[in-house]
Amino acid sequence: MSEARTEDYRIGIEEEYFIVESETKSALRRVPPAFMGKVRDSLGKAVSGELLQSQIEVMTRPHGSAADARRELHGLRRSLAEVSEGFDLAFIAAGTHPTASWQTGKRTPTQRYDGVMHDLQMLGERNMLCGMHVHVELPDADQRIDVMRRILPYLPVFVALSTSSPFWESKRTGLMGYRLAAYDELPRTGLPELFESAKDYRDYVDALVAARAIRDSSYVWWTIRPSEKHPTLELRAPDSCTRVEDSVAIAALYRALVRHLVRDPKLNAGIDAVDRAIAVENKWRAQRYGIHGSFVDRRAREAIPVAQAVETLIDQLTDDAEALGGRPELDHLRTIITGGTSADIQIAVYQEAAHRTGNRNEALNAVKTWLTHASAQ
Repeated sequence: MSEARTEDYRIGIEEEYFIVESETKSALRRVPPAFMGKVRDSLGKAVSGELLQSQIEVMTRPHGSAADARRELHGLRRSLAEVSEGFDLAFIAAGTHPTASWQTGKRTPTQRYDGVMHDLQMLGERNMLCGMHVHVELPDADQRIDVMRRILPYLPVFVALSTSSPFWESKRTGLMGYRLAAYDELPRTGLPELFESAKDYRDYVDALVAARAIRDSSYVWWTIRPSEKHPTLELRAPDSCTRVEDSVAIAALYRALVRHLVRDPKLNAGIDAVDRAIAVENKWRAQRYGIHGSFVDRRAREAIPVAQAVETLIDQLTDDAEALGGRPELDHLRTIITGGTSADIQIAVYQEAAHRTGNRNEALNAVKTWLTHASAQ
């Protein structure tokens, strides 16, 4: 397998947010058409609606450096905040909204989303969830499938580092990342199968399309997948990160890891069903405990703390990060480990406010206030 050129590793970041009322921080049931018109005037093709009207998505252009991606992502958030303020609205970047109720959500009226909702029924209505997607450019289709297969054991790391969904419908879930627990109710989610080639993957998609189970591969919603629209491998595991720095650091980690796997085709070449099953278990452990948990290590026959797994991965990918100009972003991962993810901060804010006020609703309001402030920074 030939090595991809450096420019083939360009990254693009997509983030989903909740649109909320400025005063109450409650998720909107219906987004005013004038607001969406103004947002599109301001952000252009970098913004789109989502399945539910309470959600919105922003998308960066492809970038050759993490610093450029950070600048654009900051700009997109600032522009969205400015437009939102003019309509007495704001936005929250998190995997779940702390108090929103899925029963009150309204779908966005488009042909695609009408079809999705008809197919998914109540599962679609429960999709009050926001994620972050990272595209890394890999023009060769076989290479995308090869990397998708060999990267599976690392996916729980991205889940743990991005956890931002500890609340669901005004309740502490006990999980640091509840989003994927709810998202995995949908079909064609979770970790992909161990496809050996692009042909195997295409045979799978073609069979579903021919049977009219799906229209195209964009209806396959795994934690990682080949993109339908772009020559990229798309990471979909992370929660929407509240802080831009976390988003960019996780994107830089993914980019460096993809490069590393391309340059070392023997790494995880023998991945088998046991490795995939352990990755599924570790994904759950990442959702449950975030950065405070541990991962099952098949070869060491022991549990490895997430912090140690992240540190080992940083060391492993240092040369790749430096070649891609993303070393500072990789170093920020240590800040996440020591200072906590969004989920850690949300829980700390909740506990402090609950202790101070003795009121659960006030504690939840404090979490929403922190989220709206941190999301717009």
